[in-house]
Amino acid sequence: MRRVHRWFLAGGVVAGFFGGLAACQDTLRRDRVASCRRALPAVATGGDIRFQGAGPGSASGTVRVDFAEGNRPHRMTCRFDGATGLVEVALDGAALSGPALYMLKRYYLDTPDAAAGDPARP
Repeated sequence: MRRVHRWFLAGGVVAGFFGGLAACQDTLRRDRVASCRRALPAVATGGDIRFQGAGPGSASGTVRVDFAEGNRPHRMTCRFDGATGLVEVALDGAALSGPALYMLKRYYLDTPDAAAGDPARP
């Protein structure tokens, strides 16, 4: 009987570990989507931006943001390092240059304007 209790305890520990890991990954994904979405007003060329949705990108460590300007649909893809450090932004497949990405990160994303301009904020 004691052996059965050990298996249940071990199973509970493993399930708890993977549950915590999944919750951490979900928080990481939400933070990445929020960072990518907040970059949208600074990267998009027009003024009539309508956020349509977001989700995982096609590669590991990426997220995508779907939006429309006027009647034209667009897709922005953001690539991150192991955490929430933005390392690449591509709009409709064309990546921002290194200096443009630096300016975006340094002078826009960490400002109150980026949070206020978030196209998905309530």
